[in-house]
Amino acid sequence: MSTEGQNHEAEDILMNFRDYFLSMSRLTSYPWAFVEKELESSKSTGVISEILHQTCCHPLCTKFPPSVRYRKLFISELIKRVEATDCDPLDELYDALGEVIGAEETTECYKSYFLPGGGAVTVQEKVAVISEGTTGLVTWEAALHLAEWALDNQQYFRNRSVLELGSGVGLTGIAICASCGPSQFTFSDCHPSVLLRLRENIRLNGLDQKAVRVEELDWASVTDDQLIEAGADTVIAADVVYDPVVVETLVYRLSQIVTGSSPDVFICSTVRNADTYRGFTQRLENAGILHKVLSGPVRRVFPYNRESNIEIIKLYKKR
Repeated sequence: MSTEGQNHEAEDILMNFRDYFLSMSRLTSYPWAFVEKELESSKSTGVISEILHQTCCHPLCTKFPPSVRYRKLFISELIKRVEATDCDPLDELYDALGEVIGAEETTECYKSYFLPGGGAVTVQEKVAVISEGTTGLVTWEAALHLAEWALDNQQYFRNRSVLELGSGVGLTGIAICASCGPSQFTFSDCHPSVLLRLRENIRLNGLDQKAVRVEELDWASVTDDQLIEAGADTVIAADVVYDPVVVETLVYRLSQIVTGSSPDVFICSTVRNADTYRGFTQRLENAGILHKVLSGPVRRVFPYNRESNIEIIKLYKKR
């Protein structure tokens, strides 16, 4: 490989470290082999210094830091890599560890995701997967996958009114608002704590308040008037098919939406339980709703676990 090619590879890998770190990706997903190779060949910690400046010293980390525990684990991993070589210790690495050791652990953290057109989406969420009686205070893989799909299919969002069901902390909708130019975007959820965090994340990302609404929509009690008022050209939802208890109610509401003003409806799901997901699609069919699996590839924009079985379907009413 030419020197220019090697430089491009190094830049790409440094960006990988930045993206993985600020989104709190699994430590095993980092390109550690590159770091080991650089340390061995250069006998210098220059690569570690560069990684630090793209991660712990990045302006987004200073303003919107990942969790204290995650930063400790990450810096400790860097130290382990250096200590496994003959390189001299790097003072700024231990300074960074000292800073994070002295930081107070909280129940919240920030995750940031870079957009293809520049800029980033930052969301504050809970450290714990289940918090305050809900799983809606963290970002799930299906939300990231749906956001990537939207970036590749902007015709369904640009200059359109969009309704998102079960918005959670808002990653998908915020990415769409930042990149796809909807005329109106309605975020919705039913849990009070989720709605509070959702509103905070919308403000955090500086979305145009005139073009954005946040609605409390409980699928079990939402009225026809509320659905009409939230009427949209496009309806999306990510990771809403996980509990067989709520599937019946969800399908009933989707049936109302699909047979009403006939918007484009897209549901993105991580298929964790095949029986639950099969029950969902069967109920759709029983309600007179057809679905098509969208099997095309999506651009890899955000870091997340791509080993998960994620599926996007488009809903249609039977003719």
